[in-house]
Amino acid sequence: MISGKTIFIAPLDWGLGHATRCVPVIKQLKQENKIIIGVTALTKKVFDEEFPEIEQVKIPAYNVKYSKILPLWLKLFFDWPGISTIIKQENAVLQEITLKHKINVVISDNRFGMYSKNIHSIFITHQVFLKTPFAKGIAQGINKNYILNFDEVWIPDLESEKESLSAELSHGKHFHPQIKYIGPQTRLKKIISLQIRYDHLFLLSGPEPQHSVLREKLILKAKEYPQLKFAMVTNKCDRQIKNVEVFISPDVGKLSEIISQSKSIICRSGYSTLMDLYLLDKKEMILIPTPGQTEQEYLGCYWKERFGAKVCKQKNISSFKFD
Repeated sequence: MISGKTIFIAPLDWGLGHATRCVPVIKQLKQENKIIIGVTALTKKVFDEEFPEIEQVKIPAYNVKYSKILPLWLKLFFDWPGISTIIKQENAVLQEITLKHKINVVISDNRFGMYSKNIHSIFITHQVFLKTPFAKGIAQGINKNYILNFDEVWIPDLESEKESLSAELSHGKHFHPQIKYIGPQTRLKKIISLQIRYDHLFLLSGPEPQHSVLREKLILKAKEYPQLKFAMVTNKCDRQIKNVEVFISPDVGKLSEIISQSKSIICRSGYSTLMDLYLLDKKEMILIPTPGQTEQEYLGCYWKERFGAKVCKQKNISSFKFD
C-alpha cells in the first residue's frame, strides 16, 4: 500500500464510526510507516485503547449535535457556516502539523479540510455520491469540489456494485481520477465458538440527543417482552432493567463478544456499524435510521432489499413487534 513514509491520519468525529474504521487501516500501515494520529476528545478514547504507542496530535473538533425536532439534513444546513469554519481551521492546523512532523502523506476520513497541496493527500469515504432530500446538485457539487482537493479516494467497500454494502453512495460514474476500493473495514473480531446469550442486542451509536432518545424508546420496548433477554451497548445508562444487561462503552474485545453472543442486532443504519455486522457475519438485524439522516435512511432501504434486514422508523418503535 504505502511504505517508508510518515503518515498523518485524521478521522471525522461525528460519532466514533470514522475513527473505528480507521483502526484496521492504521494496523496495516504502521507495519512499514511511521503513523501520527489526529484526535479530538471523542476519538482519543478509541486510539488510546488501540494504539497507546502511537503519537497523537490534537485537531479541531466538530462537536456536532443532532436535534430532537429538526431532521438532520436541516440541522446541518443551519450549522453549515460553523462547519465550514472548522474545515478552514483544520486545514490551517494541518499545514502546521506537516511542517513540524515532516509528514509525507495525509489520510483524511471524511474531514474535508485535511488535505495539502504540498504532500500526497488521501480521502476515505463511502459517500462519493450524496443522498439529499432537496438541492441534490448543490450538495453534490460541494462534496465533489472538496473531494477533488485530494490526490486519491479510498472507498471502504467492495468494488463490485452487485456485492456492495453502500450501493449508490459509492458506485456510479466517478468524477475523481484516482479511486481505490479498499474493502469493508472493522476493528471487531469474529468469534464463532460462543453460544447465543441474548435474543436481541441494542447496539447504540451516534451523537446526542438522538442516542439517548433511541435508548429510552428501546428500554420501554424491552419491558414489553419480559420473556426475552436483551443486551444494550451504550455510552451511559443510570437505569436498571430486569431483562436488559447494560454494557457501557465496552472495549473492542468485549464488544466483539457481545455481538457474537446476540441472535439479533438492533441498531442505527450507520455505515461503520453495517460494515461491522457484515464482517462479523450477523444476518439478523433491525435497522433504525436516525430521523432525517438521509444516508442512513437510504442504507436502511438498501439493506432491507439486499440483505434482508428489517427496518423500523424511530417514531414507530412503540408499535414494532419483536420476535
